[in-house]
This record gives sequence, C-alpha cells and structure tokens, in this order.
Amino acid sequence: MAASKIAITLENNMVKRLDMLVKTNIYPNRSKAIQEAVAEKLKRIEKSRLAQECAKLDREFEQSFAEEGFTSELEEWPEY
Repeated sequence: MAASKIAITLENNMVKRLDMLVKTNIYPNRSKAIQEAVAEKLKRIEKSRLAQECAKLDREFEQSFAEEGFTSELEEWPEY
C-alpha cells in the first residue's frame, strides 16, 4: 500500500509516552504507533457515524418495507 510522509506536532508529554511504548517494544517505532492510533480512531468514528445514521431510521417503516417484499415474492412462488 502506498504511504505518505507527513509532519505532526505533539505535546512533549505525549512524545515521552509514545517513546516509552517504543522502548518497551510495544511498537517498533513512533510511526507505527501513530499509524495504529489514527487507524483505530478513524474506525471508531466510522462505526459511530453508522450507528448515528441507523438511529435515524424508522424501525416500523423499515420492517414493513422488508416484509412487503417477502409477501409479493411468496405469491410468485409455484406450489409443489
């Protein structure tokens, strides 16, 4: 996968904590630790957004809409 190099600014305390994770071999380097943190945050945001959009749905309407499709299909199936 292609990667892009970027520059970021972090508070000194955060850099020290990040370096401790690298020093204790939890991550091989700063870059990998930051990549995983950003990926995890993006995943959480996307999951949260999906949940918010799902909450907007009218459950009864969606249920009736789904069942409507089934009843029309049942009428078309041949009897054995």
